[in-house]
Amino acid sequence: MFQDLSEKLEVVLKKLKGHGKLSEKNISEALKEVRRVLLEADVNYKVVKSFITAVQEKSLGQKVLRSVTPGQQIVKIIHDELSVIMGGSEVSMTLSGASPAIIMLTGLQGSGKTTLAGKLALYFKKQGRVPLLVAADIYRPAAVRQLEIVGEQAGVPVISEKSRSAVDICINAVEHGRTKGYDLLIFDTAGRLHIDQTLMQELLQIKQKTKPQEILFVADGMTGQDAVNTAKEFLNWLDFDGVVLTKMDGDARGGAALSIRMVTDKPIKFISTGEKLDALEKFHPERMASRILGMGDIVTLVEKAQDAVDKDQAEKLERKLRRQQFTLEDFYDQLQQIKKMGPLDQLMGMIPGIKSSMLKGLSVDDRSFVKIEAMINSMTREERQRPQIIDGSRRKRISGGSGTSVQDINQLLKQFQMMQKMMKNIGKLKFKGMPFRF
Repeated sequence: MFQDLSEKLEVVLKKLKGHGKLSEKNISEALKEVRRVLLEADVNYKVVKSFITAVQEKSLGQKVLRSVTPGQQIVKIIHDELSVIMGGSEVSMTLSGASPAIIMLTGLQGSGKTTLAGKLALYFKKQGRVPLLVAADIYRPAAVRQLEIVGEQAGVPVISEKSRSAVDICINAVEHGRTKGYDLLIFDTAGRLHIDQTLMQELLQIKQKTKPQEILFVADGMTGQDAVNTAKEFLNWLDFDGVVLTKMDGDARGGAALSIRMVTDKPIKFISTGEKLDALEKFHPERMASRILGMGDIVTLVEKAQDAVDKDQAEKLERKLRRQQFTLEDFYDQLQQIKKMGPLDQLMGMIPGIKSSMLKGLSVDDRSFVKIEAMINSMTREERQRPQIIDGSRRKRISGGSGTSVQDINQLLKQFQMMQKMMKNIGKLKFKGMPFRF
């Protein structure tokens, strides 16, 4: 996420931090570079001008120039101002009031509305809501079937009708939801390849007839200023409540995320970070600023871990660590929990101290998990519990059964031995007399 932008800012800020003392000239030169980097990232030029002015005014204060670490102080100012242009603080969804609550998704065709509908349904289902997906796109071929597939994956029902009116579909869905006990409806409305009056009139009628609590504009994070310009058009018609940026796991330059809040004056509420239905994050401006500047995002990383880790399994592992009994079966279980947290490269990018330049060229292949799983699944129960018995003939059998080489088996066992040793040390840890806990 934002790798190209992060790398370029990293180079500029590294030069800035390298100066023992800073002058107005140093700061001005550095901010010219920052301006260039942001414009190359397709950030709105008015947003860039406002940002640079704010940073410059705060950076040229005598308090910063005379600071022991002026470079670090300016990095903090840049971080704070990045947070400001993206909204300053998190803005939650407002779903109180009449039941069922309604979320209406809008945006151009191809922005990812249908998949997002499933992601939001799963997100709120985990919070105890009873969601219903509403197929309100009557124009795109197979749109209803796509939503049904997404609904099946999320374990959420989908309501659809053979109707010529998307407005009627939404009105009938509200009544259906009320009588059947659904407390959240998510409208997957039609998109277009470009904005047209017919589309906008239809969306406006759906808004007026159903009164949704949240109207979200879904923007493709890969499109930069195009997404911002489209958002302005939708805002003029609908006055939506917030923005969701999709496809943020791709090579997004950052223009949309850094511009859309200031241009529309509407908060970014979620970002979509992958194709899986659980790849959805609440948007926190200050955390995103930290990621862009290579400072990591340990809070989001911990939240992902809390969602992925099974409490009973964690307690079971803790007991095993106390007895120093970490096995290949435990290793396999830990891999499954890590996989639930998301792609490895995204997780590594959240770790403080790991810069974008460190990740560049590094192959973080999630498919390696598949190979490890195949090797462990090809072992007998006794081999998984006592890997020391795996001799040459057993390694050959395991490699044949898993479609891997004996060298792969050797590497796995070596990695496991290193982890086993590390786990033994962890099991011995105590803090002020208290046992180590996960």
